Amino acid sequence: MIRLIVGLGNPGSKHAADRHNAGFWFVDRLAAQHKQSLQPEKRFNGQMAKIQIKGHDIYLLEPDTFMNLSGEAVAPLCRFHKIEASEVLVVHDELDLKPGAARLKQGGGNGGHNGLKDIQQHLSSAQFWRLRFGIGHPRDLPGNLARMDVADYVLKKPSSEEQVQIDAAITKTIATLPLILEGKTQEAMQILHGPN
Repeated sequence: MIRLIVGLGNPGSKHAADRHNAGFWFVDRLAAQHKQSLQPEKRFNGQMAKIQIKGHDIYLLEPDTFMNLSGEAVAPLCRFHKIEASEVLVVHDELDLKPGAARLKQGGGNGGHNGLKDIQQHLSSAQFWRLRFGIGHPRDLPGNLARMDVADYVLKKPSSEEQVQIDAAITKTIATLPLILEGKTQEAMQILHGPN
């Protein structure tokens, strides 16, 4: 059972539209759909809200720590509410998926994603769930843009077409959340990983 959904991103208006903030976009949309707004919670170094889906209480968290230190927000909240790593869903951007793609899995490596790496270290476990939203890779861009540094790419705004595709993936994923929360993860994966 998922009890905590963490959106990864960088805080502040400067970063709000960055590709790297796809996790924040998901959590913001989920909170708004449940008529909640995230509020600062200093104890947990982040912005928090609590929603109910199918009778289950779910905490929402957006770390204020910047991406590379995300574990400094996730771990204190998990300790306080006695939430196991396997009850955490971390939502983040994924370079190796095209915009519009969404993938769900439990455990695994961090794929060089510093937010995941820090959470793994702070929880002393890799058994949390990951929900990955494709943002594409600069190597797929035309001409000279294909040489863009990955760090620059993730900190830039997606094109309007990419944004539409990412937003559609977020909408599709929110619709499958009840299945994920009920533990019907295989069913959810079939929907998410199938054709858009």
